[in-house]
Amino acid sequence: MSESAPGSPQEHPRRQVGVWEAISVCVGMVIGAGIFRSPSIVAANVGSDTEMLLAWAFGGAMSLVGALCFAEMAAAFPDPGGDYHFLTRAFGRRAGFLFAWSRFAVIHTGSMAMLAFVLGDYLAELVRLGPLGSPAMAALAIVVLAGLNLSGLRAGIGTQVGLMALVFAGLIAVGFAGVALAFQGAAPAVAAAGPSAGHLGTALVFVFLAYGGWSDAATLSAEMRDPRRGITRALLAGMAIVTALYLFANWAYVRGLGLAGVAASQAPAADLLRVAFGPAGETAIVVVVAITTITSMNAILIAGARTTYAAARDNGGLGALGEWQVARGTPGRAIVAIAAVALLLVGLGTWTRSGFSTMVDFLAPVYWLFLTLSGAAVIVLRRRHPGAPRPFRVPGYPWLPLAFMATSACMVYAAVAYVRIGTILGVAVLLSGLAVLAILERRTMKKP
Repeated sequence: MSESAPGSPQEHPRRQVGVWEAISVCVGMVIGAGIFRSPSIVAANVGSDTEMLLAWAFGGAMSLVGALCFAEMAAAFPDPGGDYHFLTRAFGRRAGFLFAWSRFAVIHTGSMAMLAFVLGDYLAELVRLGPLGSPAMAALAIVVLAGLNLSGLRAGIGTQVGLMALVFAGLIAVGFAGVALAFQGAAPAVAAAGPSAGHLGTALVFVFLAYGGWSDAATLSAEMRDPRRGITRALLAGMAIVTALYLFANWAYVRGLGLAGVAASQAPAADLLRVAFGPAGETAIVVVVAITTITSMNAILIAGARTTYAAARDNGGLGALGEWQVARGTPGRAIVAIAAVALLLVGLGTWTRSGFSTMVDFLAPVYWLFLTLSGAAVIVLRRRHPGAPRPFRVPGYPWLPLAFMATSACMVYAAVAYVRIGTILGVAVLLSGLAVLAILERRTMKKP
């Protein structure tokens, strides 16, 4: 760790990120493979078009409540660690470290590997490279994005803004495919006979998976040009944009394919655009899906490296990972570490031959466990630091934070019920963080 005095430029990031740039990270963290893969599973587990749209609206509403909770904490306690910093303040250094470990070893790296598999799978439809083509392209994407972010914050954020604009246009195109079919008076391509009976809890796991990632924008709170209102505006605007796009896209899926058609489709966006615009539309959406996954992977790398940096900064035994490269504006060693673990998980997914589902099994329960604790942190921090300046306060306190906690806890249960096998490995990796913490504490005790 740097020997610079606390508060020196060598130890703290500069405030150089605008609201629009932070919105791009928030939107990029959320809009990923979920909206292109989850709707078919959601449709198979609901009973009607209306129930499907209500499930997506509920997911957006509760994610917005979570964003309000994080907006209060990020505005009051800005730090590159985001919810790592909030959990540490609320529940102590050990809880914070365990969360940071889960981000590094399970959540961020598992999400990057999951998205990399989606990217590889879609590109493999256009470029035939054999059975290992998909994981090879997945690994290449991780390496390229890591190199891009190592070149400096401007490159990483600038790329995020550009990619988000393309993704936004792609989802709008999905929505307007439904509009076009509606104006033509075309019936759904597949008769809506109704999917087989399913479980709403399973549907909501995939809805919330598609909405997941919004909390990571809080890691930019210490770099916002507007320290009072910047991160709040970014979180709220980002989630409003995502919810509107998701509802538009899901309406289009149901309008073009019918509920049973969506449930039966492995790639509803591609099927919808083929129905509306022919083979050219199908090819175009494959390109959009590829861009979407790259956008989300880039956003994860931007935010995830900052969480790792913050945890290493606060735990001297992690040394180099806590170094901030001032000249480039990036935590370079943390970027390399996250990319390396993500590559290992790509190897795991290749070995199991079911990369995407393996990664969902791996990360979902751990992710919702810590979101439950983050919701509780809003209440704990209000009690422990009542005098802290709070430019933004959660409306309807404490009921909205409690509602978010309850929803998150239900998602932990639903995720465990759905991902019985993958949960074991994810939880095991999470608990291994206790061993790492014990080693670090032992080293600290030995120091004179």
